[in-house]
Amino acid sequence: MDDEQFLIEFESCRWPLEDWHHRQHIKVAYLYLKSYSFDGAMTRLRERIKAYNAAHKVPESLTSGYHETMTQAWLRLIYFTLCEYGPAETADAFYEQNPQLWQMKVLRFFYTRDLFLSARAKAEYVEPDLTPLPISRR
Repeated sequence: MDDEQFLIEFESCRWPLEDWHHRQHIKVAYLYLKSYSFDGAMTRLRERIKAYNAAHKVPESLTSGYHETMTQAWLRLIYFTLCEYGPAETADAFYEQNPQLWQMKVLRFFYTRDLFLSARAKAEYVEPDLTPLPISRR
């Protein structure tokens, strides 16, 4: 499936929940960053993940549902990667060319468990408490 069709499926909430994994989150974020400013991509990503979760009746709790810090931290890592290493022909190619983005637990290098799993981090973006996220020079 090409990138355009993938986004249509995601944004219309037709992408199957059982196929909504880390790779698909990275792909959506990458595609938004290619089309929008960082802030615009963040706004769209937040809105669309929340809509997707609601359509698929994903429960909201401390361990489930939308997580603001997780979303923003990942978008920052993807943005940094895009700025440093450039875009790829497709979102799948971008993912494959950047294995540093494959490990979904990488945020453990930046956040302590207590902070990352807090209600505050779920509700609003909090800066890392272990080491700063990389900053793009773009």
